[in-house]
Amino acid sequence: MKRVLFLIPSLGGGGAERVLVNLANNLSREKYDVTVQTLFDVGVNRQHLQSHVTYIPGFPRQFRGNIHVMKLLPTKWLYRLVVKKPYDVVISYLEGPTARIAAGCPDPNTKLVSWIHVEQHTKEAASHSFRSFREAESCYRRFHRTVCVAETVKQDFESIFNLTEPAQVLYNTNETDRIVEQGSETPADLTLSEGINVFTVGRLRWEKGYDRLVRVHKRLLDEGFAHHIYILGEGDEKESLLQRIAEEKVEETFHLLGFRQNPYQYVSKADLFVCSSRREGFSTAVTEALILGVPVVSTNCSGAKELLGQQNEYGIVTENSEEGVYQGMKQMLSDPELLSHYKKQAIKRGPSFSKAASVAAVENMLDAL
Repeated sequence: MKRVLFLIPSLGGGGAERVLVNLANNLSREKYDVTVQTLFDVGVNRQHLQSHVTYIPGFPRQFRGNIHVMKLLPTKWLYRLVVKKPYDVVISYLEGPTARIAAGCPDPNTKLVSWIHVEQHTKEAASHSFRSFREAESCYRRFHRTVCVAETVKQDFESIFNLTEPAQVLYNTNETDRIVEQGSETPADLTLSEGINVFTVGRLRWEKGYDRLVRVHKRLLDEGFAHHIYILGEGDEKESLLQRIAEEKVEETFHLLGFRQNPYQYVSKADLFVCSSRREGFSTAVTEALILGVPVVSTNCSGAKELLGQQNEYGIVTENSEEGVYQGMKQMLSDPELLSHYKKQAIKRGPSFSKAASVAAVENMLDAL
């Protein structure tokens, strides 16, 4: 039985954290002894780890400047400080701090895997958690396998780093059966409008582009396209978004619902799902919307065309801009037949991201190490 360690900063409410829990829960119990270790013992996804997965918590709170503090220590010291047990495979499940830690593993028999979730575009961004770009490249070259969540993420990462081995693409693990089952429930705390209801799910952060979604919403309302927008999620941008909503005077139609344990019961009732993100890896929220059979408009962020098709076969991919979001939403809101067409296409596309297929691909990767 292979002893596998996943390292991640926390098990917060983000997509990467959610799909890690899904993956850890579903890897073969006969083949792998799975441990998930966090740097910080925070996050709503901790409770979803099943009992057979070992959980090792980090610091009780996330503190400002933690990346700077970690950079003060050499990688081997950092590894010994964080990882106390021997493992056959150590996986850094996010780019950055955990990659620097894992790269410090002194055991030549331990296989190292780096899991990359987002496009980083520049050497500066990709080496932010390292002392220098030179150190970052040296660390990433120590990994025996680099996994990327989308082909565009792979291309981006390989354009920045000169890797020892080529990266491979493995799609995220989604609990497809659970998503559909929980999507069949009815929210007790929300009455939807009689018009078109648009949903999106994500942390309230600049990267998600919700500020431009507020402006697009106002513009469409002014042009006579009646609709409501609902965001499921919490984050640092909440106050600034509330202020923007007030400035645009759309408090009655733009709703911040906060975090929900079961977002699927809300998303499944949507007429349209919108991803307004400036940056993504391989959008978990868009994948889940497709599994629930909801039409999607997404900016052309990483993974969007892999999800929705190179020629908009399964949803509309727009230019990654405020104007792009506006044009994509306007297409859907102004054409009920188009909305109906993409609902059928979402239903057709959803099964492509089954749990069984994604878990099998990860197990094949682990077995090949």
